[in-house]
Amino acid sequence: MPNHATGTQRRNSLLQAPGFLGAVARFWQRSYASDYVGLVMLIAGYLTLVLFVEPFHRMFSLSNIAIQFPHAEVERVSVIWLFIYAGAVPLALLILWALILHPGSHKVHVTILGWFISLLLTLFLTDVIKNAVGRPRPDLIARCKPAPGTPDRTLVTFSVCTEEDHHVLHDGWRSFPSGHSSFAFSSLGYLTLFISGQCHVLRPRTDLARVLLALAPLLGAALIAISRCEDYRHDVYDVTIGSALGWTVAYFTYRRYYPRLRSKRCDEPYPSPAEGWSKVKDEETAVFELDEFDLTEEEGEERERAPLRTGGRHA
Repeated sequence: MPNHATGTQRRNSLLQAPGFLGAVARFWQRSYASDYVGLVMLIAGYLTLVLFVEPFHRMFSLSNIAIQFPHAEVERVSVIWLFIYAGAVPLALLILWALILHPGSHKVHVTILGWFISLLLTLFLTDVIKNAVGRPRPDLIARCKPAPGTPDRTLVTFSVCTEEDHHVLHDGWRSFPSGHSSFAFSSLGYLTLFISGQCHVLRPRTDLARVLLALAPLLGAALIAISRCEDYRHDVYDVTIGSALGWTVAYFTYRRYYPRLRSKRCDEPYPSPAEGWSKVKDEETAVFELDEFDLTEEEGEERERAPLRTGGRHA
């Protein structure tokens, strides 16, 4: 407790300090600056992985039938079309929503910010796992083009490969998890959560049309994921884990800005930090001017409007 009090005192004194440092501290506390710093870090980390990191090259056997599928030169959903279907289209829909309904600058801001964070966090996590695991793709042998005389009933390394295209060869060890699947579910899954909140789809006796509208992006994400199995870029395991990863990140990111879907006010984001935090009133505590979370099922729908809580009351 003394350490916590000391830390709180230091933070509060910094917030109340005059001059440049105090202004920066107050800006950081009452804005989304930390989110944007994190966004830049994710972009930098992802570009580093793409440009400089090669995957772990797991040993393989030419007799392994699971990696003997043909290499599809033309994909059903290429990377470009993935960014169109699961990137440009959802973003365009969110911008169109903002232009038509004029929901308010704060709501538009956090909705699109959350969408970008969901995408970039998923891209970063997916590539970290891909490179660390180094699982061969189903079409690895077709990519590898093993040298004549390579033994087929023993484990060999990628040194037996004759493929000269660096990306085609080394991308053969980036099977797990599916990047298309995680990207699609992080973007379109976030859009599903957003539409669900705006349409109150978990409200009792919600009409079917709203439910189908909310589920439509998930169907698109599922079709993108399935196409990866059809192109023999991934197996079902890769696609399932990639989809789960994308959906988990989408839900985590969405809940940072919006209440749960069973809340009566699920269509409204949490207030901005500038609205939610009061000025520091003493040396030890800052008063949060929003309702506390209530963990009960009945009252939670009415009271869940703030991402933090100040009290310890339980029903």
